[in-house]
Amino acid sequence: MFISKKHLSRRTILRGLGAGLALPLLDAMVPASTALAQTAAKPTLRFGTFYVPHGAMMFEWMPQGVGTDFEFSRTLKPLEPLRDYVNVLTGMYSEGPNVHSPTPGFLFAGAHAARATSEYRLNTTVDQVVAAHVGQETVFPSMEFAIEDASSIFGTCAGDYLCLYMDSISWRTPTQPLPMEINPRIVFERMFGGDGTSAEARRIRLEQTTSILDAVAEDVHGLNRSLGAGDQQRLDEYLENVREVERRIVMAEKQRSERSLDAPPTPAGVPEAFDDHVALMFELQALAFQGDLTRVTSFMMGRELSGLAFPQIGVADGHHPVSHNEYAPEQMEKKAKIDTHQVSLFANYLERLRSTPDGDGSLLDHSLLIYGSGMSNGNRHDHLNLPVLLAGHAAGQLKGGRHLKLGDEVAPEQRDFEYVPKFSKHTPIANLMVTLLNMAGVETDSYGVDICQSTGRVDLA
Repeated sequence: MFISKKHLSRRTILRGLGAGLALPLLDAMVPASTALAQTAAKPTLRFGTFYVPHGAMMFEWMPQGVGTDFEFSRTLKPLEPLRDYVNVLTGMYSEGPNVHSPTPGFLFAGAHAARATSEYRLNTTVDQVVAAHVGQETVFPSMEFAIEDASSIFGTCAGDYLCLYMDSISWRTPTQPLPMEINPRIVFERMFGGDGTSAEARRIRLEQTTSILDAVAEDVHGLNRSLGAGDQQRLDEYLENVREVERRIVMAEKQRSERSLDAPPTPAGVPEAFDDHVALMFELQALAFQGDLTRVTSFMMGRELSGLAFPQIGVADGHHPVSHNEYAPEQMEKKAKIDTHQVSLFANYLERLRSTPDGDGSLLDHSLLIYGSGMSNGNRHDHLNLPVLLAGHAAGQLKGGRHLKLGDEVAPEQRDFEYVPKFSKHTPIANLMVTLLNMAGVETDSYGVDICQSTGRVDLA
């Protein structure tokens, strides 16, 4: 990092008609009086939770070997280029009924959902505990993303529980689930539509189809004259990423408009292809971190009871039916393909963060991200040996490149089912959440409610 003699505020916003553009961290934002060592010692931590439904084929998920001496499994193979940033954790569990509706709460809320009543209660999720700690320092205390709403879910919620427990993985309080946004256009306008600009100005800009970057071009030009060559390049790359996201959103809206007679009603801005949709939402999260618009995100990459198919990888069946494979080889292969594909999309996001400079490291160096499911074996809906991994160096607090087995695995011949790894002893997933909260600066010794409550911490040293 080059320490500039000129000091640009970290909260600088470029403004135009109906637009407001936050900036990435530039050298010019570090005062000359600030020592380099001091700047490097206090990087900004980003925190993210990522949820996939229906568990995983655990015999395809679990790596061979423990500690640093392990081999990536088939499902986790896409993460191999990012080995130094990844920790795979096995042998964790949560208490709870083996049904879909309350399953998301077992992972990030550490709570057992109440059976269907006129009232509902879960727990404040880990992302919101972190957001309450750091959220006032950014425009958005947290941002919540999703790919799928309830429109593809038919019939019951599979159990005597309210459907709303499947609608969000982010609860601000035990009685306040937060809406997960699936429309990239809405997210984009929230991020860049202009903090402090009027709704009328944003409406005019949209009606004139004026780009965010065109609206702030004058401010960009003036700023560039005062920046060094390195900052100019970093700003140009950031602006190019913003323009590319905007282009993809416009293209998605155009496709929806052109095909509106044949397609079911879908909010404008939502890409038709699952992969494009996921990639766009990941890019928006990367930009939100880069511009310091938020430091906490949550992303539901699929909904429990999801009917989404994956024809792009040769799986025409819906995700939920495939998860109930009854150990039929052909169906298990389909589920393993879906699991691997979702991991590959997450790996692309991690690579995006690793390639983005942030202070004396990258966004991935300064991130603490947890990816997983609240279910393990989709056939039985159980919550034993949950598929979970951590990514990022947590601003220097977390080493990578390890498989941490947090339970006692039994020999293959002692398994109840050939394809389901079994543990005689597990670690509560809430123990991991206590450790992650501590890394995020939240001082607590426990997390979770009742039978889902933690019993200690997980040693990630």
